[in-house]
Amino acid sequence: MNFFVINIILIIIIILLFVFPFITRFRVKRAATIIDEQTFREGMRSAQVIDVREPAEFKRRHIMGARNLPASQVKVSLASVRKDKPIYLYENGKPQVAGNVALILKKNGYQDIYILKKGLEYWTGKIKEK
Repeated sequence: MNFFVINIILIIIIILLFVFPFITRFRVKRAATIIDEQTFREGMRSAQVIDVREPAEFKRRHIMGARNLPASQVKVSLASVRKDKPIYLYENGKPQVAGNVALILKKNGYQDIYILKKGLEYWTGKIKEK
């Protein structure tokens, strides 16, 4: 009996490990639109460009015109993000942390949230480096 229960629990855990990433991806797609670099560049002048990396990374290198709002501080800094302008988020590579930030913003009533598809690693536009 105990062996059977343990097997069932392990199977459920394995299934959840495979299903969870798909659920998260679906939630992020509902919260934000993932856009390519060209679309990001075209809209960034009229948007709030936000780098969600930590301050040390931001100081080393970031997209010109971006401001830093680390993912770890989003919940306490929501008032610094305007609701009446589009929000363009980015991080180093694939949007994982930016996806979580988008979910927090959406939950707090923000609309027009966009995420740079490949992140800063593949950005060919202007950057500020230290």
